[in-house]
Amino acid sequence: MAESEHRADDDLGRILMVIARALQAAPDVDSTLEAIVKSAVEHVEGAEHAGISLVEPRQRIRTVAPTAEVVVTIDHMQYRTGQGPCVDAISEHRIYRTGDLAVERRWPEFAPAAAATGMRSMLAYRLFDTSTTLGSLNLYSHDLDAFSDQTERDGQLFATHAAIALAGAQTEARLHAALEHRDVIGMAKGILMQRHGIDAIHAFRMLVESSQASNVKLHRVASWLIEHHSEL
Repeated sequence: MAESEHRADDDLGRILMVIARALQAAPDVDSTLEAIVKSAVEHVEGAEHAGISLVEPRQRIRTVAPTAEVVVTIDHMQYRTGQGPCVDAISEHRIYRTGDLAVERRWPEFAPAAAATGMRSMLAYRLFDTSTTLGSLNLYSHDLDAFSDQTERDGQLFATHAAIALAGAQTEARLHAALEHRDVIGMAKGILMQRHGIDAIHAFRMLVESSQASNVKLHRVASWLIEHHSEL
């Protein structure tokens, strides 16, 4: 391997270490998302703007942490038409790159509308943890052919780090929410047990029945009871 290639690999390794530390230091999911797009624009060659298309329940896709309003505009075009690099990266589990949206033929409804915004190049990576698709990392540029083959390969390493960081942040957030909800539900059960002279099982059953009857999540029913029990 040539000396220049060794040097390039060393530089990429150092960059990835910096990125990994920055993502690990993010305190919550929103901060992690912002750190991902910020690092992408700073370290992926050719990236002018970035955003993340996050997969939510019922396969809804939402744009988060966009670095510019044009990112939201283009993403909404993709969601509306069901076409485009990020939609296909999520559904097809592949990397998608285009060097000139104005002449792109893969997405006939989306591409001309996106090109009209002035954006010409896009690069979309699926973000996934084992078999779970979290969303896609989407990079944008006004320049023609902004992303090279080498950039695509280097960016894939970055996307892997980003997916691991995002999955970890989401897992931690779910754990915190579970603990918080457990405490809230426990307090609500205690109120019902004291007021009605029933055991924990019957108190929990009352909460569940109220949740089902009102079509309100269990922890929200519990929170309402805690807040208003003195008025009842």
